[in-house]
Parts: sequence; C-alpha cells; structure tokens
Amino acid sequence: MAAGLRGWLLGALLFCSAQGELYTPVHQAGYCAFYEECGKNPELSGSLTSLSNVSCLSNTPARHVTGDHLALLQRICPRLYTGPNTTYACCSAQQLLSLDTSTSITKALLTRCPACSDNFVSLHCQNTCSPNQSLFINVTRVALRGTGQPPAVVAYEAFYQRDFAERTYESCSRVRIPAAASLAVGSMCGVYGSALCNAQRWLNFQGDTSNGLAPLDIAFHLREPGQALGDGMQPLGAEIAPCNESQANGTAACSCQDCAASCPAIAQPQRLRPFSYMGRMPGWLVLLIISCSISVLLTAVLIRLRVTSRRAKGRSQGVLAAPKHLHKRSLSPHTVLGHIFERWGTWVASWPVSVLVVSLMVVLGLASGLTFVKLITDPVELWSASNSQARQEKVFHDEHFGPFYRTNQVFLTAPGRASYTYDSLLLGPKNFSGVLSLDLLLEVLELQEKLRYLQVWSPEAGRNVSLSDICYAPLNPHNTSLSDCCVNSLLQYFQNNRTLLLLTANQTLVGQTAPVDWRDHFLYCANAPLTFKDGTALALSCMADYGAPVFPFLAVGGYRGKDYSEAEALILTFSLNNFPSEDPRLAQARLWEAAFLEEVQAFQRRMAGTFQVAVMAERSLEDEINRTTLQNLPIFATSYIVIFVYISLALGHYSSWNRVLVDSKATLGLAGVAVVVGSVIAAMGFYSYLGVPSSLVILQVVPFLVLAVGADNIFIFVLEYQRLPRRPGEQREAHIGRALGRVAPSMLLCSLSEAICFFLGALTPMPAVRTFALTSGLAIALDFLLQMTAFVALLSLDIRRQEASRPDILCCLHPRKLPPLDSGEGFLLRFFRKNYAPFLLHRITRRVVLLGFLALFGASLYCMNYLSVGLNQELALPKDSYLLDYFLFLNRYFEVGPPVYFVTTSGYNFSSEPGINAICSSAGCDSFSLTQKIQYATEFPNLSFLAIPASSWVDDFIDWLAPSSCCRLYTSGPNKDEFCPSTENSFICLRNCMGFTLGPVRPTAEQFHKYLPLFLNDPPNIRCPKGGLAAYSTSVNLTSDGQVVASRFMAYHKPLHHSQDFTEALQAARKLADNITAELRKVPGTDPTFEVFPYTISNVFYQQYLTVLPEGIFTLALCFLPTFIVCYLLLGLDLRSGLLNLLVIIMILVDTIGFMALWDISYNAVSLINLVAAVGMSVEFVSHITRSFAISTKPTPVERATEATILMGSAVFAGVAMTNLPGILILGLADAQLIQVFFFRLNFLITGMGLLHGLVFLPVLLSYLGPDINPAVMREQTGVDGVVAAKGATCPVAPLPPDSTTGIYMNSGFDGFAAESKSEQ
Repeated sequence: MAAGLRGWLLGALLFCSAQGELYTPVHQAGYCAFYEECGKNPELSGSLTSLSNVSCLSNTPARHVTGDHLALLQRICPRLYTGPNTTYACCSAQQLLSLDTSTSITKALLTRCPACSDNFVSLHCQNTCSPNQSLFINVTRVALRGTGQPPAVVAYEAFYQRDFAERTYESCSRVRIPAAASLAVGSMCGVYGSALCNAQRWLNFQGDTSNGLAPLDIAFHLREPGQALGDGMQPLGAEIAPCNESQANGTAACSCQDCAASCPAIAQPQRLRPFSYMGRMPGWLVLLIISCSISVLLTAVLIRLRVTSRRAKGRSQGVLAAPKHLHKRSLSPHTVLGHIFERWGTWVASWPVSVLVVSLMVVLGLASGLTFVKLITDPVELWSASNSQARQEKVFHDEHFGPFYRTNQVFLTAPGRASYTYDSLLLGPKNFSGVLSLDLLLEVLELQEKLRYLQVWSPEAGRNVSLSDICYAPLNPHNTSLSDCCVNSLLQYFQNNRTLLLLTANQTLVGQTAPVDWRDHFLYCANAPLTFKDGTALALSCMADYGAPVFPFLAVGGYRGKDYSEAEALILTFSLNNFPSEDPRLAQARLWEAAFLEEVQAFQRRMAGTFQVAVMAERSLEDEINRTTLQNLPIFATSYIVIFVYISLALGHYSSWNRVLVDSKATLGLAGVAVVVGSVIAAMGFYSYLGVPSSLVILQVVPFLVLAVGADNIFIFVLEYQRLPRRPGEQREAHIGRALGRVAPSMLLCSLSEAICFFLGALTPMPAVRTFALTSGLAIALDFLLQMTAFVALLSLDIRRQEASRPDILCCLHPRKLPPLDSGEGFLLRFFRKNYAPFLLHRITRRVVLLGFLALFGASLYCMNYLSVGLNQELALPKDSYLLDYFLFLNRYFEVGPPVYFVTTSGYNFSSEPGINAICSSAGCDSFSLTQKIQYATEFPNLSFLAIPASSWVDDFIDWLAPSSCCRLYTSGPNKDEFCPSTENSFICLRNCMGFTLGPVRPTAEQFHKYLPLFLNDPPNIRCPKGGLAAYSTSVNLTSDGQVVASRFMAYHKPLHHSQDFTEALQAARKLADNITAELRKVPGTDPTFEVFPYTISNVFYQQYLTVLPEGIFTLALCFLPTFIVCYLLLGLDLRSGLLNLLVIIMILVDTIGFMALWDISYNAVSLINLVAAVGMSVEFVSHITRSFAISTKPTPVERATEATILMGSAVFAGVAMTNLPGILILGLADAQLIQVFFFRLNFLITGMGLLHGLVFLPVLLSYLGPDINPAVMREQTGVDGVVAAKGATCPVAPLPPDSTTGIYMNSGFDGFAAESKSEQ
C-alpha cells in the first residue's frame, strides 16, 4: 500500500509538472505567484549551508505592506518601496528575512561593488516580493503538503527582458575576489567559470539546486524586446543601477577594478628604458664611444710623439749626441731596479736552503689561517651584495614575514599517449590530452600519496620527520595535520581520494541523459575552482583537502587560453615552510626534500616508458651547483697537471738521450707549480685570519689564473739564464743574479700591474667578485715574492745539480760522465728568427696586419651591440642535471610567473580613512590607489610584466567588516560583545561589528586596531568567504597594540623565461613601486621615509644586472689606470711605451667582448671576473715584448721589433700562451655549462686575443709607433761590452766544458724548444 501511495504521489508530481501553467492561472499586475513560507524544499538534501524555506503557492493579489514589515522591506528591497501607504509586495516579513539570509553569501562576494550588490539583491527581490510577480513568474512544480496546507513551490520559471538581465550581469561581471585574485562571477557561473560566463549562464547557476546553494529550481528565460509571451505575461525589465555611478541613497560608484566603466582612460605607458642602458644611451653604445675615443686619443698621441721624435732626430747630430739629462730619468728606474734585483738574486742563490726554509715557514704560517676558513655556498651570499637594495629588501621581508616558502614541484607529461575526444554533457565535445587519462591519474595519485606520507629519519631530532612537521599549512599553521598541508595538483579537485576519482553517475540535462565522471568534474573545477559543490550528479567539491581552491595554472600546464582539457602536463607542488639558517627545522626540511627527490626519481625510472618527469626541490639548485663544483675539481686538477707536465718538459733542454735525465727540469717545474699553489693557499689563509669568507669559485679559478700568470715569469727567468752567457770568472750565483736583474723589472711590471688591477676590482659590491679579486691580487703578489725567493733558490739548487751531472728527481745518485750539452738553437727560436719575424715585419705584411686589426677592432665594436646581459640559471648546471628538464618544463608548461609582493614599510597610517582609501580598490577608494595602480599595470603585461592584480587585505578586511555573517559579536552570555566566529550558528550572534551604512564601510582607528587581528585569524568558509587567515595571516605584521609595521600585497608576474625577463620585471616593478610610494607619501600622516618596494625571491640574483654594466666599465677602467702608470714607471718613465701597452690591452679587451657576443657568452658577474683577469693576462702578452723593444739598441724600429719578437715573443708564446692553452682545452671537457661557457670559451678567447695582439699586432705597432732608442741604455750596454772584452777569455775550471769556438761556458737551453748560442747575444 505504501508503494502504491508513493507511486501515486510521483505521478501527481509529474502531472503537475507537465501542467505547470495551472499553478499560476492569473498573470496580471498586482498579483502574486506565491506568498509566505512553506518550509524546506522536500526534494533537496545535502546542501552546503542551511537553505532558505521555499514559498507557498498563492496566485493572489499582492499585500499592502505596513509597519515593521514595511521597514524590513525598505531595508532589504529598497527599490520596491514606493511610499508609506502605497507599497505592496508578494512576500511576508519572514520571506524577507529568509531572502536576506540566502543572499548574504553572495553579497559578501559582491559588496565591494555596491551597484552590483544592489542589482543582484534587487533581482531576487523582484522574484520574491514584486507586487507584479505573476506577470513574469510562472510556477512549474510544487510539492504537496498536508491537508489544508498550500503546496510548496519547488520550481518556477522567470521571464526577463534580455537587456535587463545583461545589464544586471554586466554590473557584476568585473567584481573581484582579492584574496583569490579572481572574478566573483567565476564562482557564480558553474562549469563555465568567468571566461565563458554570460547573463544566461549566470542566472541559470542561481536557479540550479545542484550547486548546494539554491533552495529551489528556477528556469530563467531571456526575451528580446517585443517578443510576446502570451497569457498576459510580461518579461521583467526593472531599474538597474550602473556600476560607474553613485546612487541617490549615498552609495559610491564601483571602482575601476570592479567596474570597467569606472576606469579612467589609461594611456599605454612608455616602455621602460632597458636596464642595459647607461643614462639615455644603450650600454654598448657607451662602450663603443668610450673605446673609440680612448683608442683614437691614444693613437693620436702616439703618432704625435712619433712625429715629434723624428723631427728632433733630424735636427740632432745623432742619437748619442743628445744631452745626458734628457734621458737621465729614463735610465733611472731601469738601472736601479736591475741593480737591486741583481744583488738580490745573487744573495738568494748563495743561500738557497735558508731562503727556502724561511719561505716555507711564511707560507705555512699564512696557510694555517685556513683552519678559520668560512666557505660560502649559498648563491644569495655569493652573488648579492649585503648592502644592495635587493638584499636589504629581502632582509626586511624575511624579518617581518618570514622567508619565502620552499617549493618542491613535479611536472609529468605523457608524450606517448594520444589525445582523445570526450563528449561532455555540460560543455559538449572536448579534446583531452593523453596525460589526462584515468590510468595515468591513478599512477600520479599513488605517487602523490607516497610523497604526502613520506617520512625521513632526522638524527638531530632523533625521530622521523613527516610532511606535517614542515609543510606550509595556510588554514591551520599551528596544529598541522597531513590534510592541512598545502599540496596543489589536479587530484586535489577530488581531495586526493581514489574513490571520488573513480566516481561516476548518470545525469539528465535539457532532456539528455548521459554519464558524468572525473572529466566533467575536472572541467567544472578548472573553470570554477572556488566551487564547494559542482553542478554535476557527482556533487563533488572543488576545494582542496586543506581548504583552499586550486587554480588550474597550479594543477595543469601547457594549455591554450582556457582549454584546460588540452593541458599537456600535470603539476604537483608541495609547499614547505622556510626557516632561518640557524633553525634546526631547516635541516629537517632539507632531509625531507632529499627523500622527496629520491622518491620522484624512483618513480621516474619505474615509469620511464609512460611518463616524462621533471622535478625540483628547493634544495636542488644549491645541491646541483655544489655537485658540479665537486665534479669539476678533477677537470681543474687535470688542467693543472697538464700545465705542470708541460712546464716540466718545456723548461728542460734535451740534446741527446744520454742527457735526458740530467737536463730534465721536472723538479723545477713542480717547484714552480708548488710556488703557485703556495701563494694561493697563503692568500686564502691570510684572508681567513681576517674573517673574509671564501668560495668554491676561488678554489677553481684562482690557482688556474695565478698559474697562467706566474708560469710565464718562470719561463722568462729560466730562458734568460739559459741564453745569457756566463762571463769569464763569474760564479754561478752571480750569473743567476745577473739574469734576474735583466728580467725581474719586467716580471715586477706584470705582477704589480695585475695585483693592483685585481685589488681595484675588489671595489665591486658583488661578494663573489670581491673575494675573488682580493684573493687573486694577493696571490699574484705573493707568487711574485715567492718567485723572487723560493724559486730563485730552487733554480740555484737545480743548476748546481745539473752542473754536477746528477739526474733530475733522483739527484742523490752519483754523477756520471756525459757528453757535452749541444748548445744549438732550438726549434721555436729558430722558427721565430728565420720564418716568423721576417714574414710578420715585412713591409707589406705590416700594412695588412695593421688594417686587419683595425677592421677586427671595428667589427668587435659593432658586435658589442648584440652582447646580452644576464645569466640564465640553467648555465650553472651540469649537462646531465635533472634540473635542466625541470627548467625546460617550467618555461614550457607553467602558465603564470612568480609571485611578486608589494611591501609597505612602517610609517603609514592604515587606520585613517584617507589611508585606507589610498590603498584599497573597492567602492569609495581612490582611483589611483596602491592596488588600483597595480591593476592598471596588469592591463599592459608586456610592459609591466604583471599578469594578475594584487590581493588586498585592506579590501577584504573592509568587506569582512561590512554587516554580514563575517564580523559579528555575541549579544549575550559570557562572551557578550566579543567576536563571534562565522562558524557559530547561535542566535546570540546577531549583532554586527559595524553598523549599517549606505556609504563605504570605513572603521574608526579604534575599530581598525581591534578587529584587524581577528580578521587575520578568521578562517574563510562557506558562510564567510572573506576570512583572512588563509590569504593574509602572514601578510600583515602588527605590533602588540595593533599598529601595522609592515604589510604586503601579492600579485603575479607573467611567465618569465630567462634572466633578461627577470631583470626587466624587477626594473618595471620598482618603477611602479616608486610611483606608488610618491603618491602614498602625500597621504596625511605618512612618514617621509615610508616606501613601497617589490619583493620577489629572485630579485637578489637579478639586482646585479641593473648595475653590472656601469660597474663593469668602472672596474675595468680602474684596472687600465694603474696598468698604464706601472708600465710608464717601470719602463723607464717612457710615455710612449706606457701608451702603447694601454692601447693594445684596450684592443684585446674590446675584441674579446665583441667575440663574446658571437660565441653566445653573456655579460654578467662571472664574465666580469674573467674580464678583470683578462686585463692582467693582457699585461703578460704585451709588457714583456714592449720592454724588450724599449731596451733594444738596434738602429731602426723594425730591427728592434724583430729582436723583441724573436727573443721575447718566443718566450711569451711558450711561457704564456702554451701554458694557458692546454689547461683551457681541458676545461672544454667539463660537464658544467658554466665552466664550458665562462672558463673554456671565454678564457680561450682571452688567450687567443692576447696571443694575436701580443705576437702579431704589437710588433707591427711597435715598428711604426714604438719608442726611440734610449741613449742611456746604449751607453750602458757599450760600457758593459767594453768591460767584458777587457777581462779577456781566461776562465776558471767549470763542471761544463766551454764552447769550442768561443771559449764561453753555455747554460742549458730553453724548454726543449729554444737554446740560443752566444752569437745571438
């Protein structure tokens, strides 16, 4: 019988539904379609909140409204009020209260735009209370109640004029939800979201009971003007308040952020001057002008000096006839230094063991400072100056808001899966990518759950560390459980529940029945992520299990526009709290991240044929940089070994197999390398004593640099000794001293120039460059001192061994009788003398070389235009790093850029009305407020680099204070007058924090300080979506009395792909922040020191590129000045030699920079380190040859250039170029791209350019513009030759036989390549 009754009732309902017009037979003005409440809708259950009662069927005349009923109507539905005696309505007082309650949730989202809120409420007031209700309302379904009780209306249709509906929708279409950085209609349009929403879909959602918010079904029909309805019905066309106009009741117009019509005309801003500009000109143009100007000036001065010299020579009787005083100053430095070093060398060679012991003790004493060494690996500490603007901003941000949270992210694609089409009941046919397949999602869910439940043992804590110990939990930061952790992924649309992911149901829509599954829910959530209950038969929430929405750009990537189903990648993001370096929880987070990486990489190996996986943990970049540093140590070590082997072999002279062991210089070569290593260790130890931190860059680069710079001094010194014949009766020690006296001034010139250059380079604020420059400068200085002491002593001992015919290394073995050393000319010297020098200095060749290098210089100046500034972080990684795939996927698939915070410092009065209006962006706020200016900037993303406007705690705080279910007070009980949470349903919480006002809500200073902390700790929920705990709990820093010390407003950049993007984004954000600061300082009561600055975690790395160009020019210019001064002084106060050196060094540097652009080497701090080193190395290539030319006594410039090229050019080639090149070529084998690009490529360029300019261009230039013969040097040389001739040919007995033709004892030749006979001297 019960079954029969249920069947009868169902049939009755269906019949009534089919004959809906019978419920509203009268359609005329002054008649209602329903009246009074008839309880809950019996057809609904499982709603999100307590639904309003439905109305009773009543097709009767409208009621006259008076008294309290009238007052209630006037407050809730003011547009229906027509006067105290003429107001009629189709709703009771109880219906009005229910209407007010049912619209409160939506009003909370729309209240920031009064016109929208009023229009929305007015629309539902018309539906519920209009005295002409029956004209546009037709009841279509009712639920029968008890005998004598009117049926309950559970469905009706409403007919609107299309223009009325669209104007109502338009007034609300731009209203924003600041905390979510999205549009309110996105949560009020169902599956269509804000992108596909329109008036019809917006209304349909409000009448759809499946969303868990509507108490009954409403079918909205929009009619065009003149379209007849029949039966006396007329579509509603009521008054609509435009959103850009203030209302007669005193409500303000909506702001531009919420109403497009309110926006002032914003002209497109001018593109910012690129950060590579210097003043109003591009940096490359400034470089070009400076380089050209200096080069032209130097050339003009040199030509002028040359012309003047020729004229003076023509007037004189000969060069020797010149008065002595004209060359007295020129002779002084050369002679004095030569005599000093000669005496010093003789003394050291006489006491080699003592000197070695003292040198060793000094080195060990300094090196012991390494026990205090502090090695920096943190990239921020390395590349960001502590006093830089970005670093200070980071310190301020971290002090007031804590460090930026740690991001651990996984990208997953399925390139082997084909896309497919899914016929969605809600949206029609949709193309789904292969990665959006159920079996793959189940695999990803399993991975995500493994990661969520991951635990790792912490030795320091003595327990397992889980995700809940360290995760970022925005809604429950203190007593965090695993479900509170912020994990963003597509699977959060199903609350990480496998059962919900597999759920299916049948649904009927517009007469069509079809199954719905996870794909429909995904489409719904991607378009409307703030949905608490989707509109499908699945009835699932889109909110993550930790209580916040998951925006589609955080869940999927690689889609176009809003076609989320075509996404090519799934994204998993685990956000962890960050901690100061001394906090033990930081070590726990790093341990968890290491286990996270292992788990993902194990999944990657297991699913290699199915997924492509890219992963990054917060620790990854530092780990990979450290790993590549350790991996590169063998490469650098190999490079050093190659250089050592070369030096060991090249220093010896091998005339026959019998003498190989004796003539070998392996021990001496090893000693030279030991001198370099000792100087570097001593320099690092010295700075460790002073507390100056070191870095792995120093360990890698400085030994290589000092070895390259110091090796040539070893070669030149040994070569000079081997070429310089021993005078009759001269002792070995005196011979060594005389050789040192001849070359030590040149060695001093180079070392002093390089050391000063590096010390000046330490003026840069960048820590890594500064410590590198300091260490390099001191190491080069110590290397020179050790060469003057320890190496001279070692050479003395080695010569003693060689003269005793003892074998190298095994010097303790007894000497044996050996054939005399062949003193023939070596291959390299012979090649330079017979082939290279004559060809290079031929009349035609000289002109070709001159024109060719001028053309090269011009081409390099032009190529500077294409030199990029910056350093992509991918270059810091080895070629096999898993992070390379991650950065590739990040650039390809992530659809939004990094967050950027606009931070306010102390000194601003947020509690005053002018202070609030200058910040907020809702109704009543200033048109050019802080948040409004940021919103304007997002209209031009290609110029501002901002894509999503800032979330504003001020705006949401104002909305939270507005009379609603958010900010309420207890009216009685023990907590009377205290804050009542929105989760409290008690009837004793009916009092609002703020009284009702027609104008914008503005708290007093007392209310502001009282309620702001409550807002920041109020969790958002369905009853009060404006609670600030999740979005703003860490965005406002308060004092104990509620004063705002600092706050931040979070916006998002557009996707940034390379370092130029990041640098330009920083530049644009600062420009915007400066503009905001200037305006806010005009607000009464604002401290003059108050400022707004943008903060992004990457700013500390890209700050340097805003100034690296002018700083680089300044640093390099500082290097040039002492280089010139030292050359001028140590070359005998020879102005022309100093200018020639400076000109060629500038050309080397310019040509190197030009070729950097051609070889894709960007300009940055690492480049600057190498360019500073390039100036020092250029001195090696240039100064030795210039000095050799300056002290030559050949009669013509060409002959002097030929002699300098033969004697010193061959030494420079063997000692500088051939020392550098093998080691540099080894660096080309390194896996690290940073090493390959900035150490292999750039050092190869520097060495190549130095070699070309030093051995090709410089001799030619000297032959044209070189200094004249120094008469004093000629007289000195003549005097020395006379003394030697007077002594005769008598020689004491010596271990080595004299030359059979000259009777002069010869020393071992140079480096296996060159040995010079006396005739060449």
